[in-house]
Amino acid sequence: MSDENILDMNSKKSSNEVKRYVKMGISGILLIVIVALFISSMFIVKEGEYKVVRQFGEVIDIKDTPGLHFRVPILHSITTLPNKKMIYDVTEKEINTLDKKRIIIDNYAIWEIINPTQMITNAKTEINAEARMGEFIFSIIRSELGTMNYGQIINDEGSTRGDINQRVTARVNELLARDEYGIRVNDIRIKRTDLPEENEQAVFRQMISERESKAQEYLSQGEAEKKRIIAQTDRDVKELLSKANAEAAQIRAEGEEEAAVMYNEAFSRDQDFYQLYRTLESYKKTINNETTIILPSNSPYAELLSGYTE
Repeated sequence: MSDENILDMNSKKSSNEVKRYVKMGISGILLIVIVALFISSMFIVKEGEYKVVRQFGEVIDIKDTPGLHFRVPILHSITTLPNKKMIYDVTEKEINTLDKKRIIIDNYAIWEIINPTQMITNAKTEINAEARMGEFIFSIIRSELGTMNYGQIINDEGSTRGDINQRVTARVNELLARDEYGIRVNDIRIKRTDLPEENEQAVFRQMISERESKAQEYLSQGEAEKKRIIAQTDRDVKELLSKANAEAAQIRAEGEEEAAVMYNEAFSRDQDFYQLYRTLESYKKTINNETTIILPSNSPYAELLSGYTE
């Protein structure tokens, strides 16, 4: 065998080996591509989330059952949305009350996605959905609180805030349903109603002044009531004293009358004794330490004083 024939056979053998390696490489690449496409066609839905399947931006399917699911790679895109209640802390803003007070309202909302298709189509993203929801909440709260005075809003005892929360929630849901955003608000709560910092001191001074004025009013009412009670008591005392004096005078008169009757009965029994008693009573009233009396020696009274009697 010639050297030329040997070279030809070796060349053919090398060429076959190259072709075989190329085929193996292409097969490997195809296998990798197939495996990659198969893996990329799978997606997992977790508990508490939606998987929105879109084709060229249009929603074609919603997966909300937890587990493994499939899609057409490249053709279908997947968007994840939460399938649970969420809290949106609304940015605090200022509003004006009916009595022209500026107050800061801070509130939050509990919301959820109920229609992923509408949510993706109209709101596009969660951020946009929350932004629109926040605008509706602020607009309606401003309208509701704008019909109330500041004192009604902050007064817990007489507050109708519970009714406001319900009305705001219902109205916001109406607007969200009207615009088909695919979300629902479960509850809206006002966390805080504060005055702007520059107005707080003025309001505090006004509240102190009102309290002092009210206290003075109570003191004036108390003083007036005190004077009324004292005057009424004085009248009652005078009436009681007058009645008691009248009753005492009547009793005294009745006693004197009864005594006079008894004296008359007693003195009428012995005229001489009565005459002596009256004489002694007159002397008792007219004679004192400076009185000088001149009596005849034969005067019965002189005889009585000297203890001499015939």
